[in-house]
Amino acid sequence: MRLPLPLSLSARPVTLPHPPALREAPLHEARALTGGGLQARIALDGQVYTLRITRAGKLILTK
Repeated sequence: MRLPLPLSLSARPVTLPHPPALREAPLHEARALTGGGLQARIALDGQVYTLRITRAGKLILTK
């Protein structure tokens, strides 16, 4: 036996705010980052990372 929801719960649509992570992020072309080559160095908080485009066209980011 199903009990009906109280009117206050069943009649109101629920709208959830979008967390910042779901907002549209900036788009960067990987080949522009690598200057037309296959690698780019990216710095973040004093650490240097390497972005590499593989022969298969995949991206690998390493520290």
